[in-house]
Amino acid sequence: MVPSKVAGSILVVDDEQVHRFMLRSLLRDWGWQCVEADDGDTAVAAIRERAYDAVLMDVRMARMSGHEAFAEIHRIRPALPVIIMTAYSSVDDAVNLIKQGAHDYLTKPLDFDRLRLSLRRAVDHHQVEERRQQVGEEQGLLETRIIGDSPPMRELLEMISYVAPTEATVLITGESGTGKELVAETLHRNSERRQGPFIKVNCAALAESLLESELFGHEKGAFTGADRRRDGRFVQADGGTLFLDEIGETTPAMQVKLLRALQEGEVQRVGGEDSLSVQVRIIAATNRNLEQEVAAGVFREDLFYRLNVVTIEVPPLRLRREDIPLLVDFFVKHFADKNRRRVQSVAPACMELLCSYPWPGNVRELENAIERGIILMRGDQLTERSLPLQVQNYARQHPVTTGERPATLQEAQRLLILQTLEETGGNKSEAARRLGITRKTLQNKLQKYDEP
Repeated sequence: MVPSKVAGSILVVDDEQVHRFMLRSLLRDWGWQCVEADDGDTAVAAIRERAYDAVLMDVRMARMSGHEAFAEIHRIRPALPVIIMTAYSSVDDAVNLIKQGAHDYLTKPLDFDRLRLSLRRAVDHHQVEERRQQVGEEQGLLETRIIGDSPPMRELLEMISYVAPTEATVLITGESGTGKELVAETLHRNSERRQGPFIKVNCAALAESLLESELFGHEKGAFTGADRRRDGRFVQADGGTLFLDEIGETTPAMQVKLLRALQEGEVQRVGGEDSLSVQVRIIAATNRNLEQEVAAGVFREDLFYRLNVVTIEVPPLRLRREDIPLLVDFFVKHFADKNRRRVQSVAPACMELLCSYPWPGNVRELENAIERGIILMRGDQLTERSLPLQVQNYARQHPVTTGERPATLQEAQRLLILQTLEETGGNKSEAARRLGITRKTLQNKLQKYDEP
């Protein structure tokens, strides 16, 4: 029987030859590769020479005990799972090894069902950890400006590391403000086309006639104002990557022209007759559900399948809240430098609020909030007071406990006044009426709060 490569490689360590022979036969029947070591010292030597998925090791051996061998193995390969075999009378020794990092222990005579389960778990765990480390190294090698270490972002970076080196057309999906353009840029920077141009087109920003000229170029005299020949974005991106942002906003007529360009690798300038061959990798992005758009007859099915070779979904910020402190730190430093402001810290209550707010506008909204906060902040600490009103109002409506003292009466009063002003569209007379104070009193309080 040929052992399955997927099953894993097991090092069996025991100074009793009969016991090793029994385990070798058993493990090979289960589909594992098996290598034997007759004592702790030979096990350590074997670990130095090659990689294994798990070690099954006795505690009591003649030359080097399981304790000594485990210490060496753990030092050489910290992530390698070691399963200890021990007599019932030595269970305490095995438990101590578990505390030091051993994966599991089994008492003799061995329960074969439990042995098989323990080995399966050990091998699976090791292979997952190896893959995670490999992906971590790949991600570390990615040239990217993406910020985040949450599980969803690790999955995103893993997908990018798989897809970037290929020539596959990619469709990036996700809500507005999640960073789809940054993902497209990262795909380009880590592709074989990195030396070529990265050209961006916002399909929602231009009318159909202008978008056609933008994408395919035009001949002189093709329309009013076309005083010279112009290359379109497809030609400009030749040898590189063309990023079609908001592809879901294109009209059916434009979709037909895009489909032709993607299928044939050729474009034709507006007003021209010659076809121009282009070698371009297409990355598209949308915040729409294109499958639903196809079902509704709004988006061409053939173009959808042409674009949807690989889909990468960018998670919304509310599903990766662990990344908010990292993003806040980055934006604070960036906008402090940009606006020549000195920022000593972010107040704990402010950070708590930033982490709890739902951010419907995602990372873009957070970025804008931090920029506003840096510009309007008083002193050298960023506080809730300089954040946008909708964020401050959220704090008032959803109080959080931070371990700090509660908001002062003055702060609560300020938030109520600002919210009322927002509700009245800045009408101070109406706001004063709703608050039950005079307009002059309201004006005095606003001056006291340094608000206009």
